[in-house]
Amino acid sequence: LAKYPEIKTLMGPDPHLKWIVSGMVFMQLLACYLVKDLSWKWIFFWAYAFGGCINHSLTLAIHDISHNVAFGNKQAKWNRWFAVFANLPVGVPYSASFKKYHIDHHRYLGGDSLDVDIPTDFEGWFFCTPLRKLLWLFLQPLFYSLRPLYVNPKAITRMEILNALVQFSIDLIIYYLWGLKPVIYLIAGTILCLGFHPISGHFIAEHYMFLKGYETYSYYGPLNWLTFNVGYHMEHHDFPSIPGCKLPMVKKIAAEYYDNLPHHQSWIRVLWDFVFDDTLGPYSRVKRLCKLAKES
Repeated sequence: LAKYPEIKTLMGPDPHLKWIVSGMVFMQLLACYLVKDLSWKWIFFWAYAFGGCINHSLTLAIHDISHNVAFGNKQAKWNRWFAVFANLPVGVPYSASFKKYHIDHHRYLGGDSLDVDIPTDFEGWFFCTPLRKLLWLFLQPLFYSLRPLYVNPKAITRMEILNALVQFSIDLIIYYLWGLKPVIYLIAGTILCLGFHPISGHFIAEHYMFLKGYETYSYYGPLNWLTFNVGYHMEHHDFPSIPGCKLPMVKKIAAEYYDNLPHHQSWIRVLWDFVFDDTLGPYSRVKRLCKLAKES
């Protein structure tokens, strides 16, 4: 920032995010109507090939919204409720809990018992062969949802309760209008595309230590177009208040700080290497002891 103060001008809300997310939500509601009479095999096909991609993208929009980039820091409640809206096609309540734990991921990156993004000792010990690592990738949604309850349990917040009430109410309305298949289409898409799917390569690419001494990596490939530039992960951790749409400008402005750092070009290659490289696995994370910051 001292060398490139113009980066500060990139901080602030993304004026387009609310419209893009709203379009994705309504697209999924339209899809619910369109799939209501399909056979089950096509329900799961479209859940994996289409709906799940949108749902995964929406979870990454929720990630951006958790940093208040939809309406800005002065409109925190608007951001929280818009995240609940973005959550609707996901099928299960997610946004409020994500916000609660994601703060710790940035504040205590790799922190033992603080950053719930770090796999447990059991995960590292058991999922250590190619077949087991492949199974672990399929089960990622399960571990991501249950791990916080074991590693760093926190009291349920009012926002989480409201998130759940709104989410399950919409699920029931969809079920009442169009039956069970659209509900399964939404939830199955979320589970499948947060598990073993090309987009899910970002879970591994971001912080698994592919090279010793480097714990955070960016990805500059085309899937950033579908994921709100979550691939620009080094840039995001440096400037979490900059919306995803402007992170490529950070790299362009401060190229000397990023161009020579190791990065990924393919999330599919990341998944392949993770499964078949014996030196990689759930243990391939930096874990550190962190002192709790004092809350102001």
